Amino acid sequence: MFGNIRALRRVLVTQRAIQVLNGNTNLISRQSHVVSYRNAPPPHSKATKIGAVAVGAAMWWWVIWHLWHEPDHITGEFDYPDPLKWSNAQLGIPRDDA
Repeated sequence: MFGNIRALRRVLVTQRAIQVLNGNTNLISRQSHVVSYRNAPPPHSKATKIGAVAVGAAMWWWVIWHLWHEPDHITGEFDYPDPLKWSNAQLGIPRDDA
C-alpha cells in the first residue's frame, strides 16, 4: 500500500515539475497570508487601523466602566478586617511567659 502512495506522489511531483518547466504556472496557489522574509510587511489598510482602534477603545471602555460601577471585583466584597483588633491568640502568637 505504501509503495502505491509513494509512486503516486512521485508522479504528482514529476507532473508539477514538468508544468513549471513548461511555464504553465496557472496552478491553484493559496495566498492566505503575507510572507515577508527579510522585507518589511506591507502597511495595514486604513480600515484595519480604524477597526483596531475601535476594538481597543471598546475594550478599555468596558474595563473602566466595570471598574467604576463594580469595584468589588477588584477590592473584594467585604471590608478588610482591622488587624490591630486581633488578639495574639487569634494570630497564633504564644504568650511571652511561655
